[in-house]
Amino acid sequence: MENRKKLLTAGFLTLIAAGIGFAVRAGLLDIWSKQYGFTMTELGQITGGGLLGFGLVILIAGFLIDFVGYKRLMVIALVCHVVSALMLFAATPVFNASGKDAVYMLLYISMFIFAIGNGICEGVINPLTAAIYPEQKTHYLNILHAGWPAGLVIGGLIVFAKGIIGWEILMATFLVPVLMYGFIAVKEPFPKTARESGAISYGGMFAKLIGPFFVILLIAHACVGYVELGTDSWINKITGKILSSVTLGTTLFIYTSVLMTALRFFAGPIVHRISSLGLLLLSAVVGACGLYLISIGDSVPFMFFAATVYALGKTFLWPTMLGVVGERFPQSATVAMALMGFAGMTSAGLLGGPGIGYKQDYYASQHIQQSNPETYARVKAPNENQFLFFPAITGIDGAKAGMVEDNGAAITSEVEIAGDRINSEDFSALKAQYEWWEANKEYASTDAKPVSDATLHGSRMALRVTALVPATMAVLYLILIVAFKAPKEEGDVHLADEAPGTEL
Repeated sequence: MENRKKLLTAGFLTLIAAGIGFAVRAGLLDIWSKQYGFTMTELGQITGGGLLGFGLVILIAGFLIDFVGYKRLMVIALVCHVVSALMLFAATPVFNASGKDAVYMLLYISMFIFAIGNGICEGVINPLTAAIYPEQKTHYLNILHAGWPAGLVIGGLIVFAKGIIGWEILMATFLVPVLMYGFIAVKEPFPKTARESGAISYGGMFAKLIGPFFVILLIAHACVGYVELGTDSWINKITGKILSSVTLGTTLFIYTSVLMTALRFFAGPIVHRISSLGLLLLSAVVGACGLYLISIGDSVPFMFFAATVYALGKTFLWPTMLGVVGERFPQSATVAMALMGFAGMTSAGLLGGPGIGYKQDYYASQHIQQSNPETYARVKAPNENQFLFFPAITGIDGAKAGMVEDNGAAITSEVEIAGDRINSEDFSALKAQYEWWEANKEYASTDAKPVSDATLHGSRMALRVTALVPATMAVLYLILIVAFKAPKEEGDVHLADEAPGTEL
């Protein structure tokens, strides 16, 4: 198609928008924890909601493309992104009026709607790119997905303005690329899918996917979602904790994202030398090493080295997985990539974000209970958290930990700003936090180090356990390399041999 560069640009912009939203949200976790009193598990559930919705909608969008069309789905995504941004501005008034549970639900729903928009875009742009660049699918899918780390870079830079500009405005900055991709989507024509052009039936697309190769790919991609997106939900906060500097953590996050953005433009030559599956195997091994190295890091130079290894490992995983699907199942791309996206994003949402949050709470609370039970009794959350079939735990309350660490500076300032309104129902949650501080501030100097040590231990152990996931992926890729040597399903043809029509 003559306009395929414009369509690729629109897809690139959707991932920039998603990356900005993801990065800014990750950079705001400490603010949300201190301002609203969330535990690590609750923060993980909020970020997980943003990924869970992403996965569900990728699946639905992928199945609808052949009936609704690329263009209409992109317009629906545009609406979702705008609605999600508008909801953010109600967060603090809702907290002041109704407390922690209400703002938790508001943020969760906003992130879920944001994820719906992202999921629709992801469900569209992957098969679209494979269709308009049939001769170099893996290469252009990696270029397309360079938009994700590019968005992370922009979002990471935006995070530096927190404390200066309201977090709601910072979070809503993803609307800029949203409006840009919306303009292209409304204006440009899109190609028809393989089913619309009569190349294959809907049932035929599913039939070609039946077999162990695709099942193993789905399992591997669920692991990719966990280790890449689940970890990235937390990596900014965790590295900032390890380095005792939020700024350094954000800087490290930006650095790895810049590295990923640049490397994804060179996937084609690498794949040409070692094959797509070879690249995936190498990436998984390097990624596991990178996570372990970060977990034991204790200095800035070492952490930059460890983060470099981790970035090299995760850079090619997601887009190259899609490239393998596009190469092996070209006529089934819309549904195959939808199933892959669903597996990856759902794993990140249900397992990655919440699971890594749970691991932090588990190891942190275990550490502080053993070393300083009196401190734990004062700073523990008022509620238990559960993750899957693992035992229920009571983590450290983020607001209490924040007050202990800054010696009550933030809560005292907020109460002074509230003034006489502190006794109204609109500020009941803030008042409860301040009352806790007044009752426990005499222990702040005693509790500060145990709390800090426990949260640091939880962060390190969470990453160390997570390193087992890419190690598992490496085994799966090795199975695919050894057991399945054919480059694609027999009988599949490239869309380059067809003449796709145009959807107006």
